[in-house]
Amino acid sequence: MRKRTYYRGPDAVVTDELFIWNGTPLRSFAVRELRHVGVVRGGSKPADATVVLTVAAIMVAVVGAGWTLLSPPPLYAFGLLAVTVPLAFTVPSMVRRTRGWELHANYRGSDVVLYACVDERQFGQVSRALRRAMEDARPHGRGLDLAVA
Repeated sequence: MRKRTYYRGPDAVVTDELFIWNGTPLRSFAVRELRHVGVVRGGSKPADATVVLTVAAIMVAVVGAGWTLLSPPPLYAFGLLAVTVPLAFTVPSMVRRTRGWELHANYRGSDVVLYACVDERQFGQVSRALRRAMEDARPHGRGLDLAVA
């Protein structure tokens, strides 16, 4: 019997027997042993707000103390630092990072990540191929061999 390939791409291969993720490390799973396969949307975490607030508070305190001790030109430089340092921490966290997609499943009694990708189109192709492979791996006709009266 010939092995059927449902998807062959740069980072995954789906056949009627195996699901192979070409990541590091290489992971392979027997299609017949996969249970409870589901799609999970990966999240992105923003920067820690306490770090940003602490840096801003320290800079404001330093500028406040320097206001009474220093002449205006160095004070302006401190004021500029007081604004730019907190911005340097907050702006990268405000930029939306790409959220990825993941395929999760139960494999031989353990919860595993079968596949992860940030490209929605590629992820869709891999997940559809896995769905077809799992449907074809099911035993056909179980409980449906009823006689017609």
